[in-house]
Amino acid sequence: MKISRRQFLFTAAASLGAAGIAAAAGKNDVDKLHEARYYKKLPQRKIECELCPRRCVIDDMERGYCGVRENHGGVYYSLVYGQVCSANIDPIEKKPLFHFLPGAKAFSIATVGCNVMCKFCQNWEISQANVDQVKSMELLPAQTAAIAKDRRCEVIAYTYTEPVVFTEYMYDCAVEGRKAGVRSVMISNGYINAQPMKDLCNVLDAVKIDLKAFNERFYRELVAGELKPVLDTLVLLKKQKMWTEIVYLVIPGQNDDPGELREMCTWIKNDLGPETPVHFSRFHPQYRLTNIPATPLEVLRKARRIGLECGLYYVYTGNVPGDEGESTYCPNCGAVVIKRFGFSVLSRALKDGRCVACGRAIAGVWS
Repeated sequence: MKISRRQFLFTAAASLGAAGIAAAAGKNDVDKLHEARYYKKLPQRKIECELCPRRCVIDDMERGYCGVRENHGGVYYSLVYGQVCSANIDPIEKKPLFHFLPGAKAFSIATVGCNVMCKFCQNWEISQANVDQVKSMELLPAQTAAIAKDRRCEVIAYTYTEPVVFTEYMYDCAVEGRKAGVRSVMISNGYINAQPMKDLCNVLDAVKIDLKAFNERFYRELVAGELKPVLDTLVLLKKQKMWTEIVYLVIPGQNDDPGELREMCTWIKNDLGPETPVHFSRFHPQYRLTNIPATPLEVLRKARRIGLECGLYYVYTGNVPGDEGESTYCPNCGAVVIKRFGFSVLSRALKDGRCVACGRAIAGVWS
């Protein structure tokens, strides 16, 4: 019998009994929970979450689809505010962001949780876990900013899982980061409502969106989400003048149709602009898609060619160290302006954001 994720979480919590419910209430102390910012109260102590397009309607003592937000007597709380389950220092190229402070170190953090369920998720152990199944450490926003600064990280990256589900914590960390001179980037699926995204644009410095396909069938069957809200987010980010890059994981037989890739690249050029970087990344069998082989290199290179043919200036191949598609080329003269190998920057031919060879401005945030 198939059960929904929400039913699963409810069943799991119920199976823990009273003690389990207490633990599920966020480390046993409601007073330590952080009230969510995007919800409205409904009759009979129900609430409607207004954070993401799901708009979950949640009864008292139940959680939303993401599993990290819980209704307590008609007040909605985040169970993961300041509860970090993963923290590392990564190169910004690993996010990947290729046109944002190349070579910068990113203090990368995540809490448990996600608001979709990709069958090819690389971090499913923490993104799809129950908040009570993964060990976390408390790291409040000011502490996060202080650690980033102390470790000489220019950036805090909200990544690994889905930062939309810990938006309050991300926002407050970004505020503290700015006070400390540390910038913030969001690595996201873009499945978020307009108002919370607009609010985040006030404190973030760059966003990377995983555009998982360009058809609703893929989103419905392999993501448990929708495409249109993600496209709406990309357009909103453009209007907000937020530096944005797109990653597209090419999965053989699922989202690699040349015609559809051409349609997507044309949409990006027309609606977001030809200077929007697009990264076509190689798929490796993961999670529930272990029956599909890794993306052939030629398929990845063909996707890049389609992007360039459609008029996009900066199209990359990802997860293929050493491929020529890793480097940034001047769209005017074709010179290599940033040469990369994997997550390393080998050389730069940029001066004040311009190609050293011809003087053409290269879109991005370079300092």
